[in-house]
Amino acid sequence: MSRRNQSDDKPEATGLKKGLTSYGDNGFSLFLRKAFIKGAGYSDSALTRPVVGIANTGSAYNPCHGNMPQLLEAVKRGIMLAGGLPLDFPTISIHESFSYPTSMYLRNLMSMDTEEMILAQPMDAIVLIGGCDKTVPAQLMGAASAGIPAIELVTGSMLTGSHRSERVGACTDCRRYWGKYRAQEIDDQEIADVNNQLVASVGTCSVMGTASTMACLSEALGMSLPGGASPPAVTADRMRIAELTGAQAVQMAHDKLTIDKILTPDAFENAMRVLLAIGGSTNGIVHLAAIAGRVGLDIDLQALDRMGKDTPVLLDLKPSGQHYMEDFHKAGGMATLLRELKPLLKLDALTVTGRTLGEEIERAGPGFAQTVVKSAADPIYPQGGIAVLQGNLAPGGAIIKQSSADAGLMEHEGRAVVFEDAADLALRIDSDELDVTADDILVLKNIGPKGAPGMPEAGYIPIPRKLAIQGVKDIVRISDGRMSGTAFGTIVLHVTPESAIGGPLAYVENGDRIRLSVSRREIALLVSEQELALRRERTPVVVPSAERGYKKLFLDTVTQADKGVDFDFLRAPQTKGTVPR
Repeated sequence: MSRRNQSDDKPEATGLKKGLTSYGDNGFSLFLRKAFIKGAGYSDSALTRPVVGIANTGSAYNPCHGNMPQLLEAVKRGIMLAGGLPLDFPTISIHESFSYPTSMYLRNLMSMDTEEMILAQPMDAIVLIGGCDKTVPAQLMGAASAGIPAIELVTGSMLTGSHRSERVGACTDCRRYWGKYRAQEIDDQEIADVNNQLVASVGTCSVMGTASTMACLSEALGMSLPGGASPPAVTADRMRIAELTGAQAVQMAHDKLTIDKILTPDAFENAMRVLLAIGGSTNGIVHLAAIAGRVGLDIDLQALDRMGKDTPVLLDLKPSGQHYMEDFHKAGGMATLLRELKPLLKLDALTVTGRTLGEEIERAGPGFAQTVVKSAADPIYPQGGIAVLQGNLAPGGAIIKQSSADAGLMEHEGRAVVFEDAADLALRIDSDELDVTADDILVLKNIGPKGAPGMPEAGYIPIPRKLAIQGVKDIVRISDGRMSGTAFGTIVLHVTPESAIGGPLAYVENGDRIRLSVSRREIALLVSEQELALRRERTPVVVPSAERGYKKLFLDTVTQADKGVDFDFLRAPQTKGTVPR
């Protein structure tokens, strides 16, 4: 049910009669609405059908959504074939590489845009078309708050390219080749050549980055059609899924299958299982926490960690494995993975088809021989891809993507080399004067939700150039920020509370000893509480603020990573419980 007062509409109001503009005369409001839409050439017959809105996130700044015109055409075709009236409308579109200071800074704004446009315009159901990292979570957050029948359609992954006969794809290979360039292993000409091949078509990153993770989680949540996560952007399979999505939206409108019936605790548990089993992006935790918060649920990070201990990584995709999303699609996509995970899933969770997840797994059939999804007996990694850490450096928790870390560094103690913020990092990371060795631990402060602001993906701190030239490929890194799901390394992220609000990370100094123990789930600053108290007194933290605008709204209301970095006033008014249970 929508969060708006239902007395605004008659309970039976559907189609163009929904949410009439307030002129004090409902009859006139409907008369005027029909008069204007008839100006676009619609007949009375068309205007009596169920109205399905389509959130159009096409943008010249967003190549991940470059197939939006074709997707819109296919979705509209599906809606009309099923007897509905499609009405598309634009919303904010966010691209990871084109958003300053970071796409995460704008995710909540996009969610508000999505929610308010769903509620402001008459529609019986909504098709949400998103793809790039923050667009899918923003849409699911907004739709969860709006409350009407909703279905997600992802734009799909890009195709892979080829560089000197080596298969490449964005963006794990982007980072790998840039690392080679920083280490002076390749020259200016080769880095320019590979730049032309990394993104071979429109669509989202072809590895298990945040976009692919959210595509898989959307299907695991029951919010997209079975088989909808994996078809590449430029394929006929993607267009067919789009047509079927439009048709299913009409059925959901008829059945009044509202989003609250799908986004249940069981659905979130299934999504968390999948996140762990695909070696998914660490950003997936933040986005799931934000979506869950919209329906009154908190994520229990310790329970998630316990879940990870009996959920192996099964998907052989970069950066945890070797393959790409188009290979996952050819291997059967999510049906193949869910079939293998079936004993660990909540099979009674409802999906947008009106059937349960268990029923959809059965409908997918017995599967076939393939090599991309491994069996539970022969996993890529024996535990879930993400581990949750705690300790005096992160009282509220921190995470590490253990499936893409260096096993030799996951039990490590070293000397802190501290960067106060991203500007300090950029200034000194490549200096020959930087006092750093491969045994040290790089610490980056003030890149959390408030500190940056927007919690950028700067947690993937570059290997200092002097070490990269020596052949060092990994080093322990710690921050209160995020990293791209396409990244890899022994990197501790989401340290909570963040340094900008006075978390312990703010008081780490050069030369302090830090201990990382993934086996014990520990991240510890080996400094006495008495010394930390003196540092807090000597250098009190000034929490970031702004005088006006969206930045003020962001800094005044944004939550920490464990609550999804959402705005506090957008979360559900009451908390119903925690997940996993």
